[in-house]
Amino acid sequence: MLNNPQSHGLWEMTAAPAPATASLTGGIDADVVIVGGGYTGLSAALHLAEGGAKVALLEAVEIGFGGAGRNVGLVNAGMWVMPKALIDTLGEDYGNRLLDALGNGPRQVFTLIERLGIACEAEPHGTLHCAVGAAGLKELEDRAAQWQARGAPVELLGADETRRKVGGGTYTGSLLDKRAGTIQPLAYARGLAHAAVTAGAQIFTGSPVLAIEETGSRWEVRTATGWVKANWVIVATDAYSHGPWAALREEQVYLPYFNFATRPLSPAMQKQILPERQGAWDTKEVLTSFRFDRAGRLVFGSVGALAGAGEAIHRAWAIRSLHRLFPDIGPVAFDAAWYGMIGMTSDNLPRLHSLCRNIIAFSGYNGRGISPGTVFGERLAAHILGKVSQADLPLPISAFENRPFRRLRERYYQHGAELVHLTEARF
Repeated sequence: MLNNPQSHGLWEMTAAPAPATASLTGGIDADVVIVGGGYTGLSAALHLAEGGAKVALLEAVEIGFGGAGRNVGLVNAGMWVMPKALIDTLGEDYGNRLLDALGNGPRQVFTLIERLGIACEAEPHGTLHCAVGAAGLKELEDRAAQWQARGAPVELLGADETRRKVGGGTYTGSLLDKRAGTIQPLAYARGLAHAAVTAGAQIFTGSPVLAIEETGSRWEVRTATGWVKANWVIVATDAYSHGPWAALREEQVYLPYFNFATRPLSPAMQKQILPERQGAWDTKEVLTSFRFDRAGRLVFGSVGALAGAGEAIHRAWAIRSLHRLFPDIGPVAFDAAWYGMIGMTSDNLPRLHSLCRNIIAFSGYNGRGISPGTVFGERLAAHILGKVSQADLPLPISAFENRPFRRLRERYYQHGAELVHLTEARF
């Protein structure tokens, strides 16, 4: 996208095209205007249109330009935080409601993919959260106990079984989450866009929102070349927000994340590494993630930006780490390299903001955007269609949060990851 192979890498190379779209020109009327063409906005557009609403979606660049087209493609259940910590933060009512919604999120994603016939390399075979050392294993023991107490199909595996499922490494154990899996994330976003258009939604790309004004009982959302008048506005721009809703960006700290995709591995290595095709990541603070695509490329990533000296540092780290994890992998060459930004909130939980009358936003996915974005988009649609009250949404309304030293923190994450990767896996 934007002639930059480092923005979407492998996913842009292998995804089917998005539906044909153009910039908004002139004025239109709608029931709902959605700002942002990621998972939340596209899910909301699809479900609103299927419910009979007249929908216009405005995307500043292209479908899936933000985190939806750059992420690893892990379809996870829940958030990063432990279930108990989530309830401690949100309280019993909202905490349990959010855990139920997000625990069932992967099933909703895979069911939607099947219903709509989206070709996005869906692999609903679970994920492996791999323990590094005794501390990592203790973390996973606690996480397993908390999810199992809720009846979730998660299983704590020992070191030997983990090595068999990973195909290498020296992990002390892992948590197998049978609810989860992997997809081609940009292909999923584009598939949702096709389905939304088929259902009757209008999608306009290259149409950044510049201003919004209340006109009587409606809202007029303006771009450089047009406007949409609607009763409702959904702001689904998350960490890539700017313009009228820059505050959604400013309450989040950017965490850069990169991925390298190897050339297709040999048939023997494809059978050895992740033979059951789970997606995997580990418990380190500067974590490592890895999964396959359908062509047999191993997608290998971590915290960091492929910018300046970071590109060479992270590339060298990836090669060293792959050889350390999988000694038989042989020479490593990459077909693609890309990175993007994860928006992190102060408590690693998402936010529901009521920005004004009939203007609502979900944001702050903290690296867990696929199933939460799908779920929250559907819930917003149900709310606007009158099926769900605001009080019954998965999160309470929250005020914007000031994040002091935000840019300093962001530089720390970027350059700290470079320092870690400069030295890691050398010995």
